[in-house]
Amino acid sequence: MVDAIVDAAIRVLAARGWSDFTTNEVAEVAGVSVGSLYQYFPDKLALAEVIRQRHLSAVLDAISPPAGAPQAVSLEQRVAQLVTSVIVLHSENHALHRILVDGVPLLARANYGDFEEAYRRAYRTVIEFASGREGDAGDEVAAWVLAAAVEGAVHAAVRSGQLDSPLLKVELAALVLGYLRSRKSEAGSDL
Repeated sequence: MVDAIVDAAIRVLAARGWSDFTTNEVAEVAGVSVGSLYQYFPDKLALAEVIRQRHLSAVLDAISPPAGAPQAVSLEQRVAQLVTSVIVLHSENHALHRILVDGVPLLARANYGDFEEAYRRAYRTVIEFASGREGDAGDEVAAWVLAAAVEGAVHAAVRSGQLDSPLLKVELAALVLGYLRSRKSEAGSDL
């Protein structure tokens, strides 16, 4: 029942936007009573937070190397996988992503710190993959910069309706590769 409610909430939120998003309509679309909905979700903000958590979990999956992927992939292949996965994830429901980014008020999320830590760790893995070494002092900041660049570009593309542009993937991959190669060459010149 919870999954049916959340799936209905996703459809309603994407179609109606935050200001017209109601628990009554979610219950109707899910085929449950409002009372049943309130057993699991005290208000529409709680529903939106579950939707956001699903999205954040999908983001972590998208930026992590695919399970069973060959270990010997090139930097270009790893970056292409990262960029493609993030764009595909955000392409699934443009309206919902715009609303989650710009429309839904943020809750004081107790577990958001866990997501942020996993998010930085995933990008740090990309940084370490590119450099071929672990534990560089600047890797944590570099991971934050890379994550902010990818996230910012993709969210800006969502907002402006440019996520489907074939050039977005090319330009974003070039940005990421340029940054990673620049860090690697700077590290090499310090040796």
